[in-house]
Amino acid sequence: MKPPRLWLRRLRTTAFWLLGVVTVLAVVVAGLTVWSVRRALPTLDGELTLTGLGAPVTVRRDAHGIPQIYAKTSDDMYRAQGFVHAQDRFWEMDFRRHVTAGRVSELFGQSQLETDKYLRTMGWRRVAEQEVALLTPESRKGLEAYAEGVNAWLAANTDTEGDGFAASGALSLEYGILGLQNSDYVIERWTPVDSLAWLKAMAWDLRGNMEAEIRRAALAAEGLSKEQVDQLYPAYPIDRNLPIVTGGAIVNGAFDAKATAPVTPVAPPTTPTTALAADGLNDMADALAALPGLMGNADGDGIGSNSWVISGKLTATGKPILANDPHLSPSQPGIWYQMGLHCECGSDVAGFTFSGVPGVVIGHNANIAWGFTNLDPDVIDMYLEQVEGDKVKVGEGWEPLASRQEVLKVAGGEDVTITVRTSKHGPLLSDASESLKKLGGQYAIAMRWTALDPGRTGDAVFAINKAANWDEFRAAAALFEVPAQNIVYADVAGNIGYQSPGRIPVRGKGDGKWFAPGWDPAYDWTGFIPFNELPNVLNPERGYVVTANQAVIGDQYQQHLTDDWSYGYRSQRIYDMIGAAGAKITLDDVQKQQFDNRNGFAPALIPALQKAPRQAPSQVEKNADALLVDWDFQQGEDSAAAAYYNAVWKNLLGLTFDELGSDYAADGGDRWFEVVRGLLNSPDDKWWDNKGTPAVEKRDDMLAQAMSAAVKELSEAQGEDPKQWRWGDMHTLTPTHATFGESGIGPIEWLFNRDTVGVSGGDAIVNATGWSAGQGYEVDAVPSMRMIVNMADLDDSRWIQLTGNSGHAFHDNYADQFELWRTGQTLPFRFAKATIEKESTQTQTLKP
Repeated sequence: MKPPRLWLRRLRTTAFWLLGVVTVLAVVVAGLTVWSVRRALPTLDGELTLTGLGAPVTVRRDAHGIPQIYAKTSDDMYRAQGFVHAQDRFWEMDFRRHVTAGRVSELFGQSQLETDKYLRTMGWRRVAEQEVALLTPESRKGLEAYAEGVNAWLAANTDTEGDGFAASGALSLEYGILGLQNSDYVIERWTPVDSLAWLKAMAWDLRGNMEAEIRRAALAAEGLSKEQVDQLYPAYPIDRNLPIVTGGAIVNGAFDAKATAPVTPVAPPTTPTTALAADGLNDMADALAALPGLMGNADGDGIGSNSWVISGKLTATGKPILANDPHLSPSQPGIWYQMGLHCECGSDVAGFTFSGVPGVVIGHNANIAWGFTNLDPDVIDMYLEQVEGDKVKVGEGWEPLASRQEVLKVAGGEDVTITVRTSKHGPLLSDASESLKKLGGQYAIAMRWTALDPGRTGDAVFAINKAANWDEFRAAAALFEVPAQNIVYADVAGNIGYQSPGRIPVRGKGDGKWFAPGWDPAYDWTGFIPFNELPNVLNPERGYVVTANQAVIGDQYQQHLTDDWSYGYRSQRIYDMIGAAGAKITLDDVQKQQFDNRNGFAPALIPALQKAPRQAPSQVEKNADALLVDWDFQQGEDSAAAAYYNAVWKNLLGLTFDELGSDYAADGGDRWFEVVRGLLNSPDDKWWDNKGTPAVEKRDDMLAQAMSAAVKELSEAQGEDPKQWRWGDMHTLTPTHATFGESGIGPIEWLFNRDTVGVSGGDAIVNATGWSAGQGYEVDAVPSMRMIVNMADLDDSRWIQLTGNSGHAFHDNYADQFELWRTGQTLPFRFAKATIEKESTQTQTLKP
């Protein structure tokens, strides 16, 4: 299930209706739109003062507004990065820190109170506050310098107000609109904690299988047997889809990629299922879906990525090529900000950054390149707790719950005080709402999550930016505790590699699939997998590494990472394309691979569709069926066959899995590929029967019904000539502003959102424009950027992001990359200073 992003739709309140009326009158009717927009656009050339600098800093921007910063010291470099991020993206930064602190109500009022209760209960910012002291002095200096740069920009562009700054429309158009509803809002000074807390948002959006745990429990509560639930969560098809690391095992406390071990899978002990109320579990799922997904879908589905690295022995240049495209939720502006950071201190790095966070998250320096995909390990467990008053049962006794009070400030309303209680496993999420307090009767629900343990992920970005070789890269990766990522590696010496880092729990009992009994200490976590035992490989014999959220390694590996992998359709397609490309792979080849639109399940489903008997099909149905005869399974936006196939797929899932209802409708991703693959071999399976009819349907009945329903749907939507059907007319994308883009007020949405367009690709496809079969064909996850690094000539690399670098509506760089992204094109990813100087269109000097 991919629930709607309820937290955004809550903005459609009476307050925002009134705000829309005021905005229409003040901005549109009064003709102030141009003035309101232009006053917020930053000055990006000439000279500006940045208080605190030790020496002048030069910022060069190209035609797409991508800045390259040149400084003398690292402190000045990070000060300038904070200043530049704020120039282009401060509203985004400010909103994000309110989310991570559980203070969205301070911006938007009562409508966001439930969201804040959950976020305060989890305590993301409290953990970030504890992490500052764990960082190295060098990392703390970088964070402090970055914050100084942000605050210098604020001081230069708006008035001070107490200890903070006035929320002026001169900073961005968003503040002008916010001020019409919330004129008392004051911007606080930026701090290192604001930057660190963003890592918790990353961890939340890439959190692993928490939703799967809730779904399993809810489906069991609805009456499905454990066997039926397991049927909806098949095992990873390792015989068809290769893992990331194809061999190796732990030997003497360290992973050895060349070691052999018997393939004797030992399933961890299962967790006993406890009867819970289905409506309570649905409330929990809805509440968690309502939390802001700053990077991913509300429920975590569709969050994946592709990355691969190819050895020089297979490339035309003789040096490695590294590719990466993380799949995140679409937004306007996009999640990433492209930038280069260069200083005489020796730092020389470029790539994709997050506004609000110093350093480069994904990219390359002068020696190495790296890319991320989500490892997706099982790092969250939900515990049922027996609670009486303020005590919780532990073993045969009772222990006090830890307790604290949180005061939530509400724009336009009274403060609200909540009590947060915590067991040894973590915060009691069931305290966050009245409906959840009733879940399971006597039980409370606690969440054990690795991200709520203070760690040193804040050191990891600084360390990986400076790494010069494999050993230094691995040392940096060891610090990347949460969220756990697959990291691919290449260097200018010709090496390629892979490392899986992260803080991944070791369980006493239980398999992490079901809610665990918190009163039984046997189900507690006993520690974490040591970094040296995590899978890694340097220069594999195959000559390439592919990671696309598939299983990391086979059953010979002695530790348990998770059972809820993506099912390997994207990764296997990449393996196949590289294998078929020969020994002279070029950057053009890799770019085509990134934009590959082949549906990996269609070859399995179409033969079954073609064999299903049809009762006197109409001419339109015959013409539609003919589309699939010679289809190459590519889902380009102009494909009629893709339109028909996906309509069949959507209808087939809805008809076959009617038992699941709308709350847990099949979303159509690669898990459902495997579910249906298994059912195709069982024509009499009970899942095929539509419970809403008196007949007992079998496989061929449902396949025929799905085809007929698809033809009816498309004929009504696109006409009765199947050759004129277009996948892009159904599969559409609207880059939507994260705060005002779904306000429900047309003029406000017009200011910030881009036009709706059709796109190629689909779910579980390399060009991963995800959609949910339970809700429609509209895109809900995208390749948020694409990067191709040429280790033979870093200046000849390529990159693109979803929209553009600027966060200012109507700026030339607000959406100037979108059409290139949509059509699979890229921009030159420059690194050499001479090239950057030659191609720069704006040069700004920041002076002390």
